[in-house]
Amino acid sequence: MYLQEKYKKEIAPQLKEKLGIKNNMLIPSLKKIVVNASTSEALQNSKILDTVASEIAQITGQRPVITKAKKSIANFKLREGMPIGVCVTMRGERMYEFFNRLVNIALPRVRDFKGMPRKGFDGNGNYSLGLNEQTIFPEIVPEKVDKSRGMNITIVTSSDDDTMARELLTAMGFPFRS
Repeated sequence: MYLQEKYKKEIAPQLKEKLGIKNNMLIPSLKKIVVNASTSEALQNSKILDTVASEIAQITGQRPVITKAKKSIANFKLREGMPIGVCVTMRGERMYEFFNRLVNIALPRVRDFKGMPRKGFDGNGNYSLGLNEQTIFPEIVPEKVDKSRGMNITIVTSSDDDTMARELLTAMGFPFRS
């Protein structure tokens, strides 16, 4: 809640002035944050997907959706429609709260952290990053984790331009490499 209020009162006017935007509706903002986690072990043992789903639910505070394979791939013994991962889409208050925890608590706990690379933008103002382990979040108890699993996090902004999205994330405290 704190970050959302800070965005409305401080960050948005600052971005409007810095980027030279005249219309308030054109100020870049966060639209949603999507957290994906998939594992190849789910093909042999479907119970593993339940543990991945519970860990993602603890991290995000929201129940994940189980994602299924879109195509059959013979080399991986994967059939169309098999459950292979979980996905959570956060918006609104929960999104700002997750972003705050990601930036201020989780990312500084990454070993040898020097900042996130600037090349994670997709050309449409969205930033994607991958994490190697879920134990950097304080909600996960490392002793109860059977195996370290990673996740992909996509931060979707209202901007169509990477430079505007980078300015938004920098103003919100996202740690980019210098």
